[in-house]
Amino acid sequence: MMMNVFLRVSCAGLALVASLAAAQTYRWTDSAGRTVYSDTPPPHTVKNAVRVGKKGATNAEDGNVPFAVRVAAQKYPVTLYTGPDCDDCNRARSHLSRRGVPFTEKAIQNAGDANAAELKALVGDVFVPSVKIGSQKVRGFEASIYDGALDLAGYPKAPANAPTVPAAPVSAGVPLPAETPVAEAPAPATAGGVPASLPPR
Repeated sequence: MMMNVFLRVSCAGLALVASLAAAQTYRWTDSAGRTVYSDTPPPHTVKNAVRVGKKGATNAEDGNVPFAVRVAAQKYPVTLYTGPDCDDCNRARSHLSRRGVPFTEKAIQNAGDANAAELKALVGDVFVPSVKIGSQKVRGFEASIYDGALDLAGYPKAPANAPTVPAAPVSAGVPLPAETPVAEAPAPATAGGVPASLPPR
């Protein structure tokens, strides 16, 4: 009887420890600029590590993410395919981050890895950067094209925590930017040479 109780308590304790261990996932950017998700803590040299709630969770599942972003991320998840030493990949990553879009990054190390095969099936070849937003696929990086696809998916145009800069009030003492003067068209004349817009005398 005592052994049975001990066994049950031990099993319950192990299950609790296992669930707590599975719930701890870390995200950080390594020295090559790749986003890393791991259930083991990052090396002590990493300064930008973030603890993510559940294994495999993205920042869209974080409670601090605005509701509109969570809804868009659930309906139209974003996956960015990147390669090493790729300036456009860095620009694409920065653009998504600046806009506050949660995304999964899949780094392609060589043409034979699993991410490369997935990308080839998605866009027809291994072309980085490429992004998948829901079912939309975009090859390369052009900010306006990314923004159009993100707008269609319902992602907000700017992150909720973006600082807002109030517009400067325009008053009589503040000079406006110089504009090129435009010649005014002359008013149509009447038979007597007086403009039609003036009242007759």
